Amino acid sequence: MPCPRLPLWLKLAYTAFMAIMIPIYWRCWGPQNFLYFCDIAALVTLIGIWRESALLISMQAVAILLPQAYWILDFYAHLLGLHILRMTDYMFDATSPRLLRGISLFHGWLPILLVWLVHRLRYDRRALRCQTIAGTLLLLICYFGFTPPGTQSPGKLAVNLNYVFGPSTSAAQTFMPPLAWLAILMLGLPILIYWPTHLILKSAIAKKDHGAAVN
Repeated sequence: MPCPRLPLWLKLAYTAFMAIMIPIYWRCWGPQNFLYFCDIAALVTLIGIWRESALLISMQAVAILLPQAYWILDFYAHLLGLHILRMTDYMFDATSPRLLRGISLFHGWLPILLVWLVHRLRYDRRALRCQTIAGTLLLLICYFGFTPPGTQSPGKLAVNLNYVFGPSTSAAQTFMPPLAWLAILMLGLPILIYWPTHLILKSAIAKKDHGAAVN
């Protein structure tokens, strides 16, 4: 029987966090909130940790490391009184429960955990292809499964999940055809987010292997 590559305490601690996060997020923001890339990453990481799956962990790293780096930058800039991207304004909303905001701090530490997990489990180069397929399917689900913000109808939730209707959460973009915006997202994510992260992780693992071989 192979020796576990991840410590049991990590698996249990992460599971305990998710056991708190899932019901609270479900109650406060609804089940649709789990279709955001970052929340999917948190869920899939749970599976990846227990299965010790290099592919699942690598896919989540490819998907969110760069976007969450912007989140971290914006969060610390906000602490300094600077408003750069306004991605983290909700973290400083006094009307939002502290527990909810505390849980949302996972946006800051999950990327660091993913980097460590990739280091331990190794980077699976299939992650770029698999995440491109999964990310494209998710965007299509968010676009065709939900109405644009501001146009809620019975049985539909007007949530701009993963910004498939534009950069605003209050109204759909109007400066180009809706499907053109969706196409830009489907092309832009693999080219601007997934591919650069893939190259960085692949290069880092190659250097690690080379260093180990030399030693």
